[in-house]
Amino acid sequence: MTASKPKSNFFSFVRSLFRNQPYLIINIILAGVVIFVFAYSGFFSPVKDNYPVVCIHEKLTGEPCVSCGLSHSFSLIMRGRISEAYEWNIYGLRVFIFFAGQLLMRIVFSIFYIKYQGSGKYLIVYDSVVSAMFFLVTFLPFIENLINRFR
Repeated sequence: MTASKPKSNFFSFVRSLFRNQPYLIINIILAGVVIFVFAYSGFFSPVKDNYPVVCIHEKLTGEPCVSCGLSHSFSLIMRGRISEAYEWNIYGLRVFIFFAGQLLMRIVFSIFYIKYQGSGKYLIVYDSVVSAMFFLVTFLPFIENLINRFR
């Protein structure tokens, strides 16, 4: 009779950790989206101007919108060319910092959620409030622009 290999404790721990933890799953998904945005910005070149996503508003109306140039701005920020990024979209750095902050928050809050499991509900509320405030401060110019368009 041969002894079977015991299952890896690490993988069992990870599997059980995420099985009934929607907060952690949401954090992983959001972190993945942010990493994708950063990869997109790093992959496509501001010099070649080869971005596959174009502004639909500008294509339809011929006028730039408040978010025009964000991809270009992000790509320039990823390359450390902040002043040029500002020329493409004045809100680019603000939105980039929001995404970077959210990535950091997803990592830190997930670690705290795992480490201090008893405070999960408080942590989720704190995360939600801070993220909502961070979102409103970041995207207020975009929200104002939308409201002004419908007046």
